[in-house]
This record gives sequence, C-alpha cells and structure tokens, in this order.
Amino acid sequence: MKDIVKKTLNGIAAGIVISIGCAVYLACENKYVGAVMFSVALLTICLRGYSLYTGKIGFIPEAHGKEELSVLLLGLFGNAIGVSAGGFALAFAIPKLKEAAITLCQAKLDTQTFPQTLIRGLFCGILMYIAVSVYRSNKNIVGILFAIPVFILSGFEHSIADIGYFACANIVSLKAFGFIWTVILGNSIGSMLLPVVTLAFLKKNV
Repeated sequence: MKDIVKKTLNGIAAGIVISIGCAVYLACENKYVGAVMFSVALLTICLRGYSLYTGKIGFIPEAHGKEELSVLLLGLFGNAIGVSAGGFALAFAIPKLKEAAITLCQAKLDTQTFPQTLIRGLFCGILMYIAVSVYRSNKNIVGILFAIPVFILSGFEHSIADIGYFACANIVSLKAFGFIWTVILGNSIGSMLLPVVTLAFLKKNV
C-alpha cells in the first residue's frame, strides 16, 4: 500500500508542476516566451525524479515488467489528479488564466478531428521521448529546452498539459474526456515509436 501511495504522489507532484507550466504559457502574451517558459515543468520533473506519464511511456518497450507498468499507470492517475487540482485552483485565483484557457480549449474541441488530435499527440510523444532520453543518457537539459518549445509552437498535443488547460477552463464534458484520451493514445504511440523502431533494427542486425 505504501508503494502505491508513493508512486501516486510522485505522479501528483509532476501534475502540479505541469499545471504551473500551463499557467505561465496562458499568462504570456508572447507565445514564444510562453513556450520556452513551459520548459520549467519538465526540467523540474526530470531533476527531481517525479513521475510523468509522457516521460515514462516511451521506455516501456525496453522494460515492461510489473513494476514499470505500475509506476506508469499510478503515475498517470497521479498526473491527472495533480494537474486538475492545479488547473482548478489557478482558474479560481487568476480569472484571466481561466479566460485564456477557455479560448484555447474551445478551439481544440471545435476545430480538431480525431485523426488530427491523434497525430498531434503522436508527434508530441516523439519529442517527449527525445527530451527525456537525452536527459537520462547524458544528464543534459538541452533536449528539454528545445523539445518543449518545439512541440508547443508546432501545435502538438500533450495529454497532461491538456488536462490542466481543461481544468483551468472549468470544462468537464464527454467531448473533453474523449479528446484527452485521444491525446493520451497519440502520446503513447509517439513516445514508443523510436524505441520500437530501434529495438526492431537491433534485433534484425543481431
């Protein structure tokens, strides 16, 4: 039980940090500045060892035992709790963030089709895997500082951040729920894409 609580709390911590990234992006009038400042979220998560679903799912092809899966799923559960709590709190404390979040979220729901959302999530997943794998391999934050602004400015979708935006907008609906799960699916496929291709190539050349 203690292990479950620890893994969930690790996910909640990551979710709260992501909500801060959402806040700074919504608060910045200059989208380029906001995209760069959002990087504080993943920087904190990597440096502190918090559990972020989109930062861990890409490593499942390499290690997919019971322990890794429990960390992943409990982390996702915690992420949703943390970023939702942060989003609702920020909407209450800073009404301007709520207004910006409503505009952003309504545009997502009104203009994107399922395939478009899935593909946007997929490409975000690729960039998240690159950012975290570079940090893990080299203890280098350069991947984070470039990958985060790139996915935001490209219009790609990050599932945990999107939960934060919808929470900040106070939008709770079946359509929003379906949107989030589509992004989670896209993030998952994208994050595992490069590792799966790499593993398949290595097996072929053994």
